[in-house]
Amino acid sequence: MSVAEAATLADVIRVQAKTRGASTALVFEGRETSYAALDRRASQVANGLIALGVKPDERIAYLGKNSDLFIELLLGAVKAKVVTAPVNWRLAGPEIGFIVDDAKAAVLFVGPEFIDLVRSLKDQLPHVRAIMTMEGGAPEWQDFAAWRDAQSDSDPNLATTNNDVAIQLYTSGTTGKPKGAMLSHQNFLSLLRIGGTDENPDWNVWTDTDVSLVAMPVFHIGGVGWAVFGLYHGAKSVIAREFDPNKVLDFFRDYGISKLFLVPAAMQFIVRQPRAREMDFSQLKYIMYGASPIPAALLKECIAVFGCGFVQMYGMTETTGTIVVLAPEDHVEGRNCMRSAGKALPGIEIAILDPDGKPLPVGDVGEIATRSASNMVGYWNLPDATARTLDRNNWLRTGDAGYLDEDGFLYIHDRIKDMIISGGENIYPAEVESAICDHPDVAEVAVVGVPDDTWGEAVKAVVALKPGKEASAVDIIAFTRQRIAAFKTPKTVDFIQALPRNASGKILRRQLRDPYWEGKERQVN
Repeated sequence: MSVAEAATLADVIRVQAKTRGASTALVFEGRETSYAALDRRASQVANGLIALGVKPDERIAYLGKNSDLFIELLLGAVKAKVVTAPVNWRLAGPEIGFIVDDAKAAVLFVGPEFIDLVRSLKDQLPHVRAIMTMEGGAPEWQDFAAWRDAQSDSDPNLATTNNDVAIQLYTSGTTGKPKGAMLSHQNFLSLLRIGGTDENPDWNVWTDTDVSLVAMPVFHIGGVGWAVFGLYHGAKSVIAREFDPNKVLDFFRDYGISKLFLVPAAMQFIVRQPRAREMDFSQLKYIMYGASPIPAALLKECIAVFGCGFVQMYGMTETTGTIVVLAPEDHVEGRNCMRSAGKALPGIEIAILDPDGKPLPVGDVGEIATRSASNMVGYWNLPDATARTLDRNNWLRTGDAGYLDEDGFLYIHDRIKDMIISGGENIYPAEVESAICDHPDVAEVAVVGVPDDTWGEAVKAVVALKPGKEASAVDIIAFTRQRIAAFKTPKTVDFIQALPRNASGKILRRQLRDPYWEGKERQVN
């Protein structure tokens, strides 16, 4: 079997162990793991999960920053036919507790930074039967490495199909509760195999000398998906515990990184480091970037400093990541397509739909829909939400508004949903509004996204106070931060006598939002 014939992610690591077993798969904080060792450790993890009584298709949760041990856990889970649910560690405690409980995680694996948090939450997690620390630090719970090493390294070889769910990633919810997007082995492999077609683009050609940097968090598709990408292609993957622009520059210097994925805000932080102008980037082939639009001036600056090829990627968690790409050859200043998201990858269908779901002609703005083998299985235990997003013909509505030009380039114009994207994180106003409304002085609130030069968009709350109350913006921001993640809390608060509403009482959110976007070419930043 070749890696191109692998039916599951478990098969991918099995093949790589046989074909390049001595090659380095992972580098993490000075520790190197070969493909053969990674395969053996994955088998140990799988046997350990089975010994813990974790059944096929049950969920385990991971609350931790990036590490090589997470990759071992993920690959071990797929060998045991178990689904891994990485948790966004930037969330507030109640949000983390909700995700672990919603996933009905049988085992919770915890990074060292979150041990105290889990101690405070464990009594609220009735489905968790065992807690394990990834790097020790909690004598009451087992240590991951010790537990792993006590298991047999014989591959359990459980029967798994490519339609089985491999990873469950949580996305922000329109009603304030995150939804678990179920991604199958086929979802990942269908995207990875664009390299197996005659249309394989140059930026997707990998060699034995490629070094990949996993710098985005593994609770995002841009982190875990990129990590899987590197393993599939047999690259050496350097894993950053968390994003730090100076450490990223160190990785370029020390390991000769040739490919990586970043969000635009991260690109800005790196390129603005004084050291960036002094670095040797001669081994860097491509920077893939996405998750939010990039300002033209920042892209121009990055092209000048890094001197490599740039690949813009458009997609979402529900599509297992990238479905549309602006290739390096299209990154030409002055070309109209530089304003676009790019063209659909081979095997990806894109349509622009009107409100009734009918296709629109070239140039007309409507909702972007996509169909491919990379579309998610659905949302975990949410059939109605799944049906609203994914129809019976496997067309997935993205919630983005845009249009196609005559050459097939996709242009993002706006969002049909009220979602805000700040630094690559999806934020729905409803969850922020729900937290603010608990403030005793707040009568009503509307949350909108406004342009931000660093993060793309920033959260703004427009608040109407109860009669006689005098809460300040500082009060409301501090209050909100106790309930939801810091990146979701409003950066600014405006006060208003009453929110504008239509005849049926619905808040006119667009009326509040539009003044901040005057003069902008599109309504997303």
